[in-house]
Amino acid sequence: MLLLTISLFADLNVYDFKLKSIDNKEIDLSSYKGKKILIVNTASECGYTSQYAGLQELSDKYKDKLVVIGFPANNFGEQEPGDNTEIKGFCTKNYGVTFPLSSKISVTGEDIDPLFKWLTEQPNPDFTGPIKWNFEKILIDENGKVIHRWKSKTTPMSSEITSAIEK
Repeated sequence: MLLLTISLFADLNVYDFKLKSIDNKEIDLSSYKGKKILIVNTASECGYTSQYAGLQELSDKYKDKLVVIGFPANNFGEQEPGDNTEIKGFCTKNYGVTFPLSSKISVTGEDIDPLFKWLTEQPNPDFTGPIKWNFEKILIDENGKVIHRWKSKTTPMSSEITSAIEK
Protein backbone atom coordinates (compact mmCIF):
# COMPACT_ATOMS: atom_id res chain seq x y z
CA MET A 1 0.00 0.00 0.00
CA LEU A 2 1.36 3.39 -1.01
CA LEU A 3 0.92 6.23 1.44
CA LEU A 4 1.08 9.79 0.22
CA THR A 5 1.70 12.69 2.52
CA ILE A 6 0.07 15.82 1.24
CA SER A 7 0.73 19.08 3.00
CA LEU A 8 -2.34 21.05 3.93
CA PHE A 9 -0.47 24.07 2.57
CA ALA A 10 0.39 22.61 -0.85
CA ASP A 11 -2.18 24.63 -2.78
CA LEU A 12 -1.90 27.85 -0.81
CA ASN A 13 -0.43 31.12 -1.97
CA VAL A 14 0.79 33.93 0.31
CA TYR A 15 -2.31 35.85 -0.74
CA ASP A 16 -4.50 33.24 0.97
CA PHE A 17 -3.29 34.39 4.39
CA LYS A 18 -4.85 37.00 6.63
CA LEU A 19 -3.35 38.12 9.90
CA LYS A 20 -4.02 40.37 12.83
CA SER A 21 -2.15 43.64 13.00
CA ILE A 22 -0.53 44.85 16.20
CA ASP A 23 -3.66 47.03 16.54
CA ASN A 24 -5.90 43.94 16.24
CA LYS A 25 -7.09 44.84 12.74
CA GLU A 26 -7.11 42.38 9.86
CA ILE A 27 -4.30 42.49 7.30
CA ASP A 28 -5.23 40.66 4.12
CA LEU A 29 -2.00 39.83 2.31
CA SER A 30 -3.89 39.75 -1.01
CA SER A 31 -4.13 43.54 -0.72
CA TYR A 32 -0.39 43.64 -1.51
CA LYS A 33 -0.64 41.88 -4.90
CA GLY A 34 1.66 43.60 -7.37
CA LYS A 35 4.23 44.57 -4.73
CA LYS A 36 7.08 42.66 -3.19
CA ILE A 37 6.63 41.77 0.49
CA LEU A 38 9.50 41.49 2.96
CA ILE A 39 8.47 39.43 5.97
CA VAL A 40 10.68 39.72 9.05
CA ASN A 41 10.32 38.06 12.46
CA THR A 42 11.27 40.71 15.00
CA ALA A 43 12.14 41.13 18.68
CA SER A 44 12.67 44.22 20.83
CA GLU A 45 15.50 42.91 23.04
CA CYS A 46 17.75 41.22 20.47
CA GLY A 47 21.24 42.09 19.30
CA TYR A 48 19.65 42.66 15.87
CA THR A 49 16.88 44.97 17.14
CA SER A 50 18.61 47.99 15.59
CA GLN A 51 17.64 46.50 12.22
CA TYR A 52 14.24 48.11 12.77
CA ALA A 53 15.90 51.34 11.56
CA GLY A 54 17.05 49.68 8.34
CA LEU A 55 13.66 48.07 7.82
CA GLN A 56 12.03 51.49 8.12
CA GLU A 57 14.58 52.96 5.70
CA LEU A 58 13.88 50.12 3.25
CA SER A 59 10.14 50.67 3.61
CA ASP A 60 10.51 54.39 2.95
CA LYS A 61 12.90 53.98 0.02
CA TYR A 62 10.88 51.32 -1.82
CA LYS A 63 7.35 52.26 -0.70
CA ASP A 64 6.01 52.11 -4.27
CA LYS A 65 7.18 48.54 -4.86
CA LEU A 66 7.66 46.93 -1.43
CA VAL A 67 5.73 46.31 1.77
CA VAL A 68 7.77 45.46 4.87
CA ILE A 69 5.85 43.54 7.54
CA GLY A 70 7.31 42.88 10.99
CA PHE A 71 6.18 39.86 12.98
CA PRO A 72 7.05 40.23 16.67
CA ALA A 73 7.84 36.83 18.20
CA ASN A 74 9.17 35.67 21.56
CA ASN A 75 10.59 32.35 20.30
CA PHE A 76 14.29 33.02 20.75
CA GLY A 77 15.81 33.89 24.10
CA GLU A 78 12.53 35.44 25.25
CA GLN A 79 13.65 38.62 23.49
CA GLU A 80 10.13 39.88 22.78
CA PRO A 81 8.50 39.78 26.24
CA GLY A 82 6.11 42.71 25.75
CA ASP A 83 2.47 42.72 24.73
CA ASN A 84 1.26 44.29 21.46
CA THR A 85 0.84 47.77 22.98
CA GLU A 86 4.35 47.73 24.46
CA ILE A 87 5.89 46.42 21.24
CA LYS A 88 4.20 49.05 19.08
CA GLY A 89 5.23 51.82 21.50
CA PHE A 90 8.84 50.60 21.51
CA CYS A 91 9.03 50.42 17.70
CA THR A 92 7.43 53.82 17.19
CA LYS A 93 9.40 55.65 19.89
CA ASN A 94 12.83 54.14 19.18
CA TYR A 95 12.76 53.54 15.42
CA GLY A 96 9.86 55.55 14.00
CA VAL A 97 8.33 52.37 12.58
CA THR A 98 5.41 53.04 10.25
CA PHE A 99 5.43 49.77 8.28
CA PRO A 100 2.83 47.16 9.27
CA LEU A 101 3.44 45.01 12.34
CA SER A 102 1.47 41.88 13.08
CA SER A 103 0.22 40.97 16.50
CA LYS A 104 2.76 38.95 18.47
CA ILE A 105 2.96 35.40 17.07
CA SER A 106 5.07 32.26 17.18
CA VAL A 107 7.37 31.66 14.19
CA THR A 108 8.56 28.15 15.09
CA GLY A 109 7.66 25.16 17.23
CA GLU A 110 4.37 23.49 18.10
CA ASP A 111 2.40 26.75 18.02
CA ILE A 112 3.91 28.12 14.79
CA ASP A 113 1.71 30.59 12.98
CA PRO A 114 0.29 29.01 9.77
CA LEU A 115 1.87 31.72 7.60
CA PHE A 116 5.35 30.94 8.95
CA LYS A 117 4.78 27.21 8.57
CA TRP A 118 3.95 27.82 4.93
CA LEU A 119 6.81 30.31 4.38
CA THR A 120 9.49 28.03 5.83
CA GLU A 121 8.41 25.15 3.57
CA GLN A 122 8.47 27.16 0.32
CA PRO A 123 11.27 26.48 -2.15
CA ASN A 124 13.66 29.34 -2.79
CA PRO A 125 17.28 29.64 -3.97
CA ASP A 126 18.61 30.20 -0.45
CA PHE A 127 17.35 27.77 2.20
CA THR A 128 14.21 26.30 3.74
CA GLY A 129 13.37 24.96 7.17
CA PRO A 130 12.52 26.46 10.54
CA ILE A 131 13.30 30.03 11.52
CA LYS A 132 16.51 29.89 13.59
CA TRP A 133 16.67 33.38 15.13
CA ASN A 134 15.12 36.86 15.23
CA PHE A 135 15.25 39.08 12.15
CA GLU A 136 15.29 36.42 9.44
CA LYS A 137 13.95 37.95 6.25
CA ILE A 138 11.79 36.36 3.56
CA LEU A 139 11.15 38.17 0.26
CA ILE A 140 8.03 37.46 -1.75
CA ASP A 141 7.72 38.65 -5.34
CA GLU A 142 4.85 40.58 -6.92
CA ASN A 143 3.04 37.33 -7.72
CA GLY A 144 3.17 35.89 -4.20
CA LYS A 145 6.13 33.54 -4.65
CA VAL A 146 8.95 33.26 -2.09
CA ILE A 147 12.08 34.32 -3.97
CA HIS A 148 14.74 34.85 -1.29
CA ARG A 149 15.44 34.23 2.36
CA TRP A 150 18.19 35.76 4.48
CA LYS A 151 19.56 34.95 7.90
CA SER A 152 19.48 37.47 10.73
CA LYS A 153 22.92 38.96 10.11
CA THR A 154 21.96 40.26 6.65
CA THR A 155 21.05 43.88 7.20
CA PRO A 156 17.92 45.34 5.58
CA MET A 157 19.81 47.86 3.43
CA SER A 158 22.42 45.31 2.28
CA SER A 159 23.12 45.03 -1.43
CA GLU A 160 21.76 41.47 -1.38
CA ILE A 161 18.34 42.68 -0.25
CA THR A 162 18.18 45.97 -2.18
CA SER A 163 19.25 44.31 -5.44
CA ALA A 164 16.59 41.60 -5.00
CA ILE A 165 13.95 44.29 -4.47
CA GLU A 166 15.11 46.26 -7.52
CA LYS A 167 14.94 43.24 -9.85
